[in-house]
Amino acid sequence: MEQVTIFGRASCGFCTRARQLCEINDLPYRYVDIVEEGISKEDLSKTIGKPVYTVPQIFVGQEHVGGFDHFSEYLERAGTFAG
Repeated sequence: MEQVTIFGRASCGFCTRARQLCEINDLPYRYVDIVEEGISKEDLSKTIGKPVYTVPQIFVGQEHVGGFDHFSEYLERAGTFAG
């Protein structure tokens, strides 16, 4: 699987769970703390092409998957889910 990129923030439980899913499933991932990096939800909206209201926002390679629920469903469909 291509590298997973998780845009989130430290106080977000679903962001932590997304990171844990990557670790449990031995997936290469990069975590980007939007607060530390100065990235706003509006910035993410411009990148994704639709409004962003929550984090995490997760990409697999260049493909925007969505939030935590969408990511876990994506892994189940891909047959790599162990969580």
